[in-house]
Amino acid sequence: MLRLRPRPLTPTQFAPFGDVIEAVGAHAIEMNDGRFERFADLCRIESDGGAGIAVGIVRSKVATSLPYRLDKIERHPLGSQAFIPLEPCRFVVVVGPPREKIEPSDLRAFVTNGRQGVNYRRGTWHMPLVAPEIGQEFLVIDRIATEPNCDELYLSPPVVVLDPWKRASDRKGLHV
Repeated sequence: MLRLRPRPLTPTQFAPFGDVIEAVGAHAIEMNDGRFERFADLCRIESDGGAGIAVGIVRSKVATSLPYRLDKIERHPLGSQAFIPLEPCRFVVVVGPPREKIEPSDLRAFVTNGRQGVNYRRGTWHMPLVAPEIGQEFLVIDRIATEPNCDELYLSPPVVVLDPWKRASDRKGLHV
């Protein structure tokens, strides 16, 4: 069984799959008489012409612990999907290239720094959202329409997503 060890999320490494959403390094524009800085255009929201864009909030009902057995991934072929934590929270994302079918060996795992969000490009395969705590909330920006926009793929064999915060010495016998 393949084991993925999440590595730090960076814009460069995540670029094939989408955008890292954070103010660090972004150009700021003053607003409201200089009392605020606006960091605009932090990700590209994608949607086909027949749909709108929805902004919503999702709240975790179940805490997810690591290591995590990942047996299903999903993609949204008609639009992008962004998740931004509403409070500081480090979370893990697993992504694969936007192709019709992928293998478990195509997957990559990242861990956010607690202040980053992610925007999955249209068609990027990704692990369903998981949160380390019950009640964790995320702002979600995605396509909204009446037709379905979610494909699921069951992994065979499943993948184990390792705990990025656990010391290497505690993971004896586990390899990526």
